[in-house]
Amino acid sequence: MKKIFFSYSHKDEDIRDKLDTQLSLLKRRGVIEAWHDRAIDVGSELDKEIDEHVRNDDIILLLVSPDFIASDYCFDTEMKIAMERHNSGDAIVVPIIIRPCDWKEAPFGKLMAAPKDGRPVTLWENQDSAFLDIVDSIKKAIKKVSDKHAVSRGKA
Repeated sequence: MKKIFFSYSHKDEDIRDKLDTQLSLLKRRGVIEAWHDRAIDVGSELDKEIDEHVRNDDIILLLVSPDFIASDYCFDTEMKIAMERHNSGDAIVVPIIIRPCDWKEAPFGKLMAAPKDGRPVTLWENQDSAFLDIVDSIKKAIKKVSDKHAVSRGKA
């Protein structure tokens, strides 16, 4: 089972919920376990829990919007660690453009974004089609992680 971390601004929580719903079949089949900060239990340390996931999960979804870019925590903490892990080959970062914003010169701007052509989810006439396109991109990332782990096990 691959672990997926959502990095997002709380102002985009409604879109995160819709994407999480679209991932339901992958969760039901035991392919993924998706996690976001709203899953933190009462009494747990917020920063510690988030840090644990951003440093250890297989795939990190950056839900990119003006609010994500404006958030010091999203941009300077979560995204920074995510990109370090991506650049070292320890995780796959998938930028998901959810609302129009200036993102192409951000550290993740060199990565292939979803949905198709980096077109923001909110600009799609049918947002379910945008989310389905994103799910297809996530499936490709899952396959890439699985293939990498299979090669690593073969070398051991």
